[in-house]
Amino acid sequence: MARGGFPRGGGNMGNMMKQMQKMQKQLEETQKMLEEKEISASSGGGMVEATVNGKKELVSIKINPEILDPEDAEMVEDMIVAAVNEALREITEISEKEMSKFTGGLNIPGF
Repeated sequence: MARGGFPRGGGNMGNMMKQMQKMQKQLEETQKMLEEKEISASSGGGMVEATVNGKKELVSIKINPEILDPEDAEMVEDMIVAAVNEALREITEISEKEMSKFTGGLNIPGF
């Protein structure tokens, strides 16, 4: 054995590097899958539906025409906010669950 207790030849180091490369590839694939994922959430009994993607971008808003009374604009605005926030909460939860497979439950900023 070489100094420091490590075997010569780096056999374990080579295996570790292969494992890290495999893990990095899986991480990249998971991130891509999450970015492509879309989540929809509704509020007001389904009167407003918001869809967000894994990049946490709002993709679409659907409003049932029945609630488009000009006097109820504030209520519609509140339902839109509620639907968007719920969709964002769900995609965040899914992202955190998927990424925890790689971080072992550690809270790493940016993941």
